[in-house]
Amino acid sequence: MQPFISLLAPQRDTSSPLYLQIANSLVSAIRSGHLLPGSKLPGTRELAKQLKVHRKTVIAAYNELYAQSWTEVLPQKGTRVARNLPEIKAKTWSKEPDSSFEGTITVPFYKMPPPSPFTPMHPVITPHLILDEGIADNRLAPLDLLFREYRSRLKHSYTNRTVQGALAAGSPLLRESLVPYFGETRGLSIQPSNILITQGAQMSIYLAASLLIRPGDYVLVAEPNYFLANKVFEQLGAKLLKIPADDQGIDLQAAEICCKKHRISMMYVIPHHHHPTTVTLSPERRMQLLELSAKYNFAILEDDYDYDFHYSSTPYLPLAGSKHNGRIIYLGSFSKLLSTSVRAGFMIAHKDFIDQVLRLRVLIDLRSDHLLGDSLAALINNGDLARYVKKANKIYHHRRDKLCELMDQQLKGAVNYKKPDGGMAVWVKFNPEYPLKDISVRASAKGLYLSNGEIYNTEQTSYNAVRIGFASLNTKEMEEAVQILKQAIFG
Repeated sequence: MQPFISLLAPQRDTSSPLYLQIANSLVSAIRSGHLLPGSKLPGTRELAKQLKVHRKTVIAAYNELYAQSWTEVLPQKGTRVARNLPEIKAKTWSKEPDSSFEGTITVPFYKMPPPSPFTPMHPVITPHLILDEGIADNRLAPLDLLFREYRSRLKHSYTNRTVQGALAAGSPLLRESLVPYFGETRGLSIQPSNILITQGAQMSIYLAASLLIRPGDYVLVAEPNYFLANKVFEQLGAKLLKIPADDQGIDLQAAEICCKKHRISMMYVIPHHHHPTTVTLSPERRMQLLELSAKYNFAILEDDYDYDFHYSSTPYLPLAGSKHNGRIIYLGSFSKLLSTSVRAGFMIAHKDFIDQVLRLRVLIDLRSDHLLGDSLAALINNGDLARYVKKANKIYHHRRDKLCELMDQQLKGAVNYKKPDGGMAVWVKFNPEYPLKDISVRASAKGLYLSNGEIYNTEQTSYNAVRIGFASLNTKEMEEAVQILKQAIFG
């Protein structure tokens, strides 16, 4: 056995493929000088026998080394260590190398206004449990089917043979599949040219708002509202007119008063389950909103992030399904439906608007992941997505009821809430004598992450409230989380 063979010894109990382990070990032997340039490597049969692996594994390892220029293959002489090895260390071009990312930065740059919604308000340990604000449970989603479709498409030769910018609107297969799917599930009469696939609802909000808002424009939003949408509008220079809401949704009479005083460019609404309060906009107010939009000619940005999850009755169809003469831009997300790791959302609007969004989109993102889009299309066409939605609705319905039951039993006297008709979270208000900011700190110390709710507060109002998600927790996890929360509240 050649001396360096003992350095290879692949480990079969790791996730790393054997051929990569062998290739990496040979690279290490070359780097360390155990294998010198020009050294002959054992034949594939011989090395496979010595390492007790299949010959194809050694062939794959040798191919990997050759692809990285660590070896050369000479006719009748076999595989040898390359005489001209790849550059192991990058060349220095500066006489005074320095850690230039340390110390004080001198170039001016724009700083985002505090506080960032992602900045922890207190030190957070790695949580054992997370009470999120309402996300899907990865364990229920058909991710295995989705990524099986993805892997199969990676093998096709067409994957890298597309003209730059040609797929800026997203996977043609997905856009075509969404036409009948949204027609059946949401009552939308659309064509593929009305659809843009994005990296998620947040990207859709930013792109749409960028074409609807200019600095100084007035935008109507509910109070409280989805904080990241507010931040987008403010970043674009909008002046937010915050409209109160009740258990029927946003107050349209108050909205019209604003319309009479200001030229409104856009109104952002979440009619299905408002974020954060989960309130559903009533049919009467939906009609009023459409009339208001027509009367004052402002755009409606309709965010329908969790349309698929409704438990009490058949959900109201989106505003976008009504007659609106192109004034509605409709947004949604597969990330909310399946998993936060599946970065895919959609925008539906008039073709002329979509065409302009495409021109903006390519400045920051040349195209969406069309392989992911094709894979999602397969799930839609095979009926896998519809079956998952039906299953998830049943499970999430049970989890909503379980969370409400646990709060009634263990948090009585500390919290108030209204059971939502759907969605993935409950808007929970804590009584004034139980400051959520303090409770969040104590929960964190016990291994439970809970937002302190400050992202929804304004200078005038402290809600002392938070969205508590139920979709991502099974019964055991939920019981443990509520028990910790009880201890954090009552001691």
